[in-house]
Amino acid sequence: MRSLFFKKLRAGAAGLTLVLLGQTALAEPSHGIAMYGAPALPADFRSLPYANADAPKGGKFVVGNTGGFDSLNPFIRKGTVPWQLRFLAYESLMGRSYDEPFTLYGLLAESIEIPDDRSWVEFTLREEARFWDGSPVTVEDVIWSYETLGTVGHQRYLGFHSKVESIVQTGDRSVRITFNTQDRELALIAGMRPILQKSQWDGRDFTASTIHDVPMGTAPYMVGDYEQGRFVSLVRNPDYWGKDLPLRKGFANLDEIRIEFFGDSSVLFEAFKSGELTFQREFNAEAWATRYDFPAVQRGDVVKSEVTHQRPTGITGYVMNTRRKPFDDWRVREAMMLAFNFPYINDTITGGRQDRITSYFSNSELGMVSGPATGAVADLLAPWADQLLPGTLEGYTLPQGDTSPRNRKDLRRATKLLAEAGWTVQGGKLVDADGQPFTFEVLLRQGDRTGQSVFDLYRPAMERLGIQMTISTVDNAQYAARELDYDFDMAAYRRSASLSPGNEQKLYWGANGVTTPGTRNLMGMNSPAAEAMIDKMLTARSREDFIFATRALDRILSAGRYVIPIWSYGPDRIAHAKELKYPDTIPIYGAQLVWSPEVWWYEEE
Repeated sequence: MRSLFFKKLRAGAAGLTLVLLGQTALAEPSHGIAMYGAPALPADFRSLPYANADAPKGGKFVVGNTGGFDSLNPFIRKGTVPWQLRFLAYESLMGRSYDEPFTLYGLLAESIEIPDDRSWVEFTLREEARFWDGSPVTVEDVIWSYETLGTVGHQRYLGFHSKVESIVQTGDRSVRITFNTQDRELALIAGMRPILQKSQWDGRDFTASTIHDVPMGTAPYMVGDYEQGRFVSLVRNPDYWGKDLPLRKGFANLDEIRIEFFGDSSVLFEAFKSGELTFQREFNAEAWATRYDFPAVQRGDVVKSEVTHQRPTGITGYVMNTRRKPFDDWRVREAMMLAFNFPYINDTITGGRQDRITSYFSNSELGMVSGPATGAVADLLAPWADQLLPGTLEGYTLPQGDTSPRNRKDLRRATKLLAEAGWTVQGGKLVDADGQPFTFEVLLRQGDRTGQSVFDLYRPAMERLGIQMTISTVDNAQYAARELDYDFDMAAYRRSASLSPGNEQKLYWGANGVTTPGTRNLMGMNSPAAEAMIDKMLTARSREDFIFATRALDRILSAGRYVIPIWSYGPDRIAHAKELKYPDTIPIYGAQLVWSPEVWWYEEE
């Protein structure tokens, strides 16, 4: 990867003159930035609308994860890390409001400055910003963080680095990042990159994965006690530098957030029932209706809450690896989807209580509109018409399935498609023209009882088609290694979606992920049309144009038949100890209440 040109300019008239050269438009420092339009909150806002600025401090929040961990550095490619760590223990120059589609407000930075074309962005650091050890956050730390994460950090940071032309220090506390491409989201992404301490890693290998190498952070929570594979305790820093910031009022109210690890979800649930855990999120509506009547719920010691949100569904299901035969043929993928009898499987596992995900951005204005593509969406797709799979322009809908187990109608259609793709039944086995049988492996994590149940129900359809399916259940470390190298035929899959998708879409669906290990393009998707739609999303000047481009992308993804989608989660279902409270105001994402305990507080009745 090419080296960036990092140039430091000292404060003063000469430095400022150099900085102003090449400025494309006059810009003014601001307290925030929105992807489209202006931030909803004024510069003098008191707190985020979904935070309780008067919440009491104290108490403990205990949540469970399945599997284990062997690293506490969430910024490198090696190791398995508690997923909560990078969200709770580290900060960026700007912080996000989850009550707006995509808006950032100053966190480590007191202001942000951009020209009209967003060809660069400049941040000015807060003088009071401090790491856990009390040392100030400097421009040197900022530049080192961008360079290090962008070159040797986790894959999620590499794409942004390739779009940076230079990083220039423009003053004692200010830094400017200039981009080498037109992409209006880059200024916001720059504000969301974690800032780490340069001096901590002097003479040390940042990429080495050891359990004792905990990167120095600035957030209100820091790593306290831990035991590898068993638990991690995050403790509130009583000297947290930003406790009086409007963006942080009502946040970090709990003294401790403890993450306990369990072998599988059943053991985890028993721990919650016994009171060992104080928070549990439930994804299965049938389990929510039938399993949460244990004594602690009946006594009122555990409270059940349903949190509504406006997030897109994202995609949840089982991904097919198109790098491998036979899933490189869309007709085979469609046949697999036809054989997946969703109404029967859904009724068995969720009691039919959860609707099916119909597209990658369903449940939002970003989702494709049923029927043929029209208007601006059709215009965006037209240049790529000869490359698009059937259903992209005409309209694509998922197989309807049957509430009976056999699903004969769809299996007949699947058999026909498989025959068109060169597969025939001989001696009860489906074989290709060379007589090679159709076999594939499903990769599941240890403890994924839902996945095991799904494929137990799917297996009879495979047998009727003459397909041999095997299920491999592996531990977290093996799963992560195989996923990293795309070493699977079919695997469980989840990609969440926001109301402002952007550069991460290239990581999800970009052609670079076909051969580059460790991207999130697990299906091996290689679609110039999809990448063109993402480029349109990134350069859109209006929310309307952005929506049209996203709907076009949604069509390409859905008609690609890469994932067998299952059920959406609907409202977020959470059960928690009665002493744990959250604000009455729910953000549009629902995220701060469900995925993170940052705005919760503990209050004994």
